[in-house]
Amino acid sequence: MQRPPTLLALTALAALTLTACGGDDKDTEAPTTPSGVTAQAGSATSVHVMWEPSTDDKAVTGYEVFQKGAKVKTLPGTKTMVDVDGLKPSTAYSFTVRARDAAGNLSEPSPAKAVTTPAPTPEDKKAPTRPSGLRGEVEGQRAVTLQWRPAADNTAVTSYDIYQEDSRIHTVTGAETSAKVTGLRPGTVYSFTVRARDAADNSSPDSETVDLTTPAASGEGPSTAPTDLTATVHKGSIDLSWSPPKADGDIESHELFLNGKPATTIVWGTMPTGKAKYTMTVTDPPGTRYSIKLRAKLPDGKWGDFSAQRTVIVR
Repeated sequence: MQRPPTLLALTALAALTLTACGGDDKDTEAPTTPSGVTAQAGSATSVHVMWEPSTDDKAVTGYEVFQKGAKVKTLPGTKTMVDVDGLKPSTAYSFTVRARDAAGNLSEPSPAKAVTTPAPTPEDKKAPTRPSGLRGEVEGQRAVTLQWRPAADNTAVTSYDIYQEDSRIHTVTGAETSAKVTGLRPGTVYSFTVRARDAADNSSPDSETVDLTTPAASGEGPSTAPTDLTATVHKGSIDLSWSPPKADGDIESHELFLNGKPATTIVWGTMPTGKAKYTMTVTDPPGTRYSIKLRAKLPDGKWGDFSAQRTVIVR
């Protein structure tokens, strides 16, 4: 006598049927080829590779960087630049980039970009002078253009590194004194500095800081970031001053961040009129570097946008 199929067998059959029917939904479309690839020697042993983002019918999840067919870097889909280190001085290299999606589909390689690392300067221990006159202009909601006056070096400036807060986000050659930074967020305040670098990887001090705020997206309200933040260093303390954001109601507290981490909450019973001020006691040894920013607690109980960042050195 033939027995009826069991529940387990029916479940397996259903799963098999669904798998067979859903096979046509498999993602086989590769991302577009990365465009605008640049390769610039940052020093005698490093090259900075950048490119424009690729697109995909689902999403780009990563990028792979190749040097003459050999993969040298793997990056997440949010990154469109990388430093390739450990190279040889006075050597020609060629780089290509491929985009990858979640299904593992790889784009075609980008056109190869050739670059030659400069000659080594092993005895050079003198850093370039700091770039000066940094200024910037906002271009739409997601880009800014920066310009500065050139730095000087005892050999030669090989590159300029652009920093947003404490992260290097862009590099241009030593012959350039401007850079366009893209991929920014609308309605956000950004703090930029520039450093010069020579072939021996000596970096200059930071340039002055320029703060730029991208316009808010359509339908969004004004920025809720504190403005005009200043940080004045004294022996054993740092004086802070800023303008709280405007809000429908009193702002009674701000959260202070040091080196990207919350350090303390500054609370007033009544919001100060005009500028807010706070003195921070420091016990770290001279030469300690602090990155400082803050945000306000808005009347609705939510935290507002971050202020521009200030970087100081303890005396």
